[in-house]
Amino acid sequence: MITISLCMIVKNEEDVLERCLSSVKPAVDEMIIVDTGSTDRTKEIAEKMGAKVFDFEWIDHFAEARNYSFKQASSEYILWLDADDVLMPEDLNRLIELKQTPGFNFDYVSMKYHLSFDENGNPTYSFRRNRLVKRSNNFQWIGPVHEYLAVQGYGYRSDIAVTHKKIRYVTGRNLRIYLSRLEKGEEFTPRDQYYFANELCENGRFEEAIEWYDKFLDGKQGWIEDNISACSRKAACYNALDRKEEAMRSLLQTLELAPPRPDFCCQLGDLFVELQRFPEAIYWYSQALLTSENNSELGFHNPATATWLPHVQLTLCYDRTNEKKKAAEHHKKAKEINPHHPSVKFNDDYFKGLGLI
Repeated sequence: MITISLCMIVKNEEDVLERCLSSVKPAVDEMIIVDTGSTDRTKEIAEKMGAKVFDFEWIDHFAEARNYSFKQASSEYILWLDADDVLMPEDLNRLIELKQTPGFNFDYVSMKYHLSFDENGNPTYSFRRNRLVKRSNNFQWIGPVHEYLAVQGYGYRSDIAVTHKKIRYVTGRNLRIYLSRLEKGEEFTPRDQYYFANELCENGRFEEAIEWYDKFLDGKQGWIEDNISACSRKAACYNALDRKEEAMRSLLQTLELAPPRPDFCCQLGDLFVELQRFPEAIYWYSQALLTSENNSELGFHNPATATWLPHVQLTLCYDRTNEKKKAAEHHKKAKEINPHHPSVKFNDDYFKGLGLI
């Protein structure tokens, strides 16, 4: 059976740290907590949970802090989490089973990362991250912010999922780091360009975000999933600026990179709904139901865009074009998949009133 060191970097996480450590403790052999300047009870909680606590002077560089945490590990494998992540009971059991796999000798293991959820607790945004790595390989984290773990060798795609349960948001920190680097004259890598644009977008600086998305896309050096996401996010920026035609062109740009995906189809459908162009919206929502196989686990995606959500939107569109029976048919399909969603409940009352269900 392999041994695992849990390695984490933290700061002022007293509200969530015990929850995180409790969720994973039965599966790991040691817990390494690197504190980057907490002023609350974070270190006290870590020690109470049996973790080894180390201090690291914060230098606006996430990769340096994570690499330092990895250096403190002593087990065969290293697992990393953030303080607001947890392993659900079924995933904890999967990790314990993985530890006991005979002849386990993978260089790295990827796990699903569930970032947000619907009202039923089903993941709405997920992607994969390399979570468990062989310590002897000395894999390194790269990047001051939005860092990534550079791995190579023999990998394994596990069914284990890490669940993100954020209860507070740090606003402006990452953007501040990027702006400071820019002011110092640092040259941004394509990855930096992409994530800087994301930070600008999330902070409402849409015009600047568009410029950086274009710079990233024009360079043609980015990972394809980031390229697709950049087009989608750029469209959202244009939409926020009420520049609908440019938003559409940005979405259509994704077709140069990959076949249409459900997220893209629904996003384009939403634009046509806003423009009251319901026949075009119907086309794209219908395509979303036909393109689920084009989803990629590597990038961000919302599973709802290939299941119940297009049916809800088709219900709206057919109702607006006065095709009530078709609208009712799609409502029934949405209800079969997600009966508790507020829109589905509202539509149920509506069609009952019309005598169509």
